[in-house]
Amino acid sequence: MYHYIFFDLDGTLTDSKEGVVNSVRYAAEKLGGPVPDDTTLLKFIGPPLQDSFMEYCGYDLEKALEAIRVFRERYTPIGQFENRPGPGLAELCRRLKERGYVLALASSKPEEMCVAICGRFGFTPSLAVITGSPPTAHSTKADLIRETMRRMAHTEADRHTVLMVGDRKFDVLGARACGIDCVGVEFFGYAPPGELEEAGAVAVVQTAEELEQFILTH
Repeated sequence: MYHYIFFDLDGTLTDSKEGVVNSVRYAAEKLGGPVPDDTTLLKFIGPPLQDSFMEYCGYDLEKALEAIRVFRERYTPIGQFENRPGPGLAELCRRLKERGYVLALASSKPEEMCVAICGRFGFTPSLAVITGSPPTAHSTKADLIRETMRRMAHTEADRHTVLMVGDRKFDVLGARACGIDCVGVEFFGYAPPGELEEAGAVAVVQTAEELEQFILTH
């Protein structure tokens, strides 16, 4: 049975589409373009920004790091507030905590932003740990999951009791690299069709109610 539930943030607990897309567009325009099309812009929601700028804009590492700096020029004061919580998710987290589950956040978003967003949307009281990316180092999803486990003092014996919840293949693959299961969520539909299943998600759910039922029965 699962006892520890790790959540992703963007595309999982919150719909961050508007703020991310607008800020990526801002960065690409400021760096001289071209700006990715609308379909490609959606692919920036969830994965580490460095990887996305390199893959979808063709930037080398140096330019990708510059793009992240420019992205945050807009995202920090404006974009992070162009965001909304997923329907029923704050309530789901409260119910799971009341049932004795231990919840945590493992997100690629900078940790200080994770803390602010979770506080604003009412997730913080349900979360034992909030882990986000450090301000300077590039972290993979597996790195962030491992750091969350470290903060929770998990041992190898705890792995089978941990479940990751995320909306993209990066969550699934990161969890697998750490030896834990991952449920894929399609609350907002940012993963291409079949991506979560192909990455190895143990289940894919469409609503907070479906996610709760999976957790309670496994």
